Amino acid sequence: MNAAAASDFNPALLDIEVNSFATDSREVKAGDLFFAFSQPEFKANGFNGEFQDATRFVPTAFANGAAACVIRRDRFKEHNSELDTFEDRLIFSNDVIVSFQTLARNVYREWGKPVVAVTGSAGKTTAKELTAHVLEAAGLRVLRNTKNLNNGLGHPMTVLNLVNDPGYDAAVLEMGMSTPNREIARLCTITPPDVAIELNVLPVHIEHLGTIEKIRDAKAELVEGLKDGGTAVLNADDPFVIGMKDRHKGKVLTYGIDNPADVTALGIEARGYGETRFTLQTPEGFEEVDLSLSGKHNILNALAAAAAGHIFGMTASRIAEALSAVGPPPQRGEVIRFTEGFTVLNDSYNSNPDALLKMIATLVEGAPKGARKIVVAGEMLELGNEEESIHTETGKRIAASGIDKLVGVRGLATALVDGAIEAGLEDAEFSADSEAAGRLVSSLVREGDVILVKGSRGVRTERVIERLLADHVKAD
Repeated sequence: MNAAAASDFNPALLDIEVNSFATDSREVKAGDLFFAFSQPEFKANGFNGEFQDATRFVPTAFANGAAACVIRRDRFKEHNSELDTFEDRLIFSNDVIVSFQTLARNVYREWGKPVVAVTGSAGKTTAKELTAHVLEAAGLRVLRNTKNLNNGLGHPMTVLNLVNDPGYDAAVLEMGMSTPNREIARLCTITPPDVAIELNVLPVHIEHLGTIEKIRDAKAELVEGLKDGGTAVLNADDPFVIGMKDRHKGKVLTYGIDNPADVTALGIEARGYGETRFTLQTPEGFEEVDLSLSGKHNILNALAAAAAGHIFGMTASRIAEALSAVGPPPQRGEVIRFTEGFTVLNDSYNSNPDALLKMIATLVEGAPKGARKIVVAGEMLELGNEEESIHTETGKRIAASGIDKLVGVRGLATALVDGAIEAGLEDAEFSADSEAAGRLVSSLVREGDVILVKGSRGVRTERVIERLLADHVKAD
């Protein structure tokens, strides 16, 4: 990798070999190029909140072996007394985040293989993992985001893996957004997709975008960012998504369950948690799928992955075989069974009203007759000015869902509990945090119970799972 990632640098840096890239000085290794982000870049690139100025960590990066560092010229002047001795090893940029993204775009262009991009208000990571799994079953080596590295920093960092390992045949990349700053459009300039998978449009991040229509428009940036000749894969069951076909002049492939679609699921049969059977129909044919995921939303995720497989020339039989062999990503519909005879659905990665109610429906539909159905629900974040009333109304809908007990966790989950009680659910209570909720659930659980743990990472509802695993024995 040529070290000249910006226009202002010591020409001697052209002879330096860069091994990898880092944005955290603590993770710098010998030969890395360190990008020192600072608040002006974060603000200019649409990131919410206050961030540390990484310029002050440049000496640490060099101490850890950095070959060079990219910083802003004005930040260098501000920290001159600490950085003067390193000036010959600094690359100056007007915007370090833009330089980081530009480097990733150039790496992608040199690589030049197909990109499948996935977006949606819910289910992105599951759909991404399913899609990557399906394409790997076709013999492709697939690059994908790890964890939720799907924004203007995580996305280019994923792409930069291609510098040291360019042998991938395709990339499956989820693209996220949370502001009206054309985040997905920017990601598409880094890696213009050959296939754009649109999952759904829900009132998530409405605090920052204001209306569901603005969320739709932000998600539609993925379809608008397709390469010439690219294919839009659209959810026919979501009216906002299927309407995106008018934003794309090229090929469209639809998937769905309730509405006619090119890729669909017939004869759906839920056999218990993590056991769903259906007949996959693609334009190529029919085949039976045994999916180790529960819920209609996960069938839709599987159909999106199947649509991608079809675009890559896979038969229905090969796609079905791949889907039947896949397991759920951690904390996204994960089924945990305990030796004491109770079962937990761990969906503690993210939450919004639609996703919470869908998982509750999954819990209720799959519960054995007579099982006590318990829901542990964290407060839902970024719901805008109506957040309290949204929690209250969601609580009322939970009360009508057929569950037996609700535990609301932290903050606005008080309104969730109040709404459920108002609507007639007798057993509903509030816990101040996930640690308290974990202790409560662990003390009351008994044989035959089925428990859903659903919450956002900010609420840390995974700690409820950690408490259950600490106090009880997981079945093999």
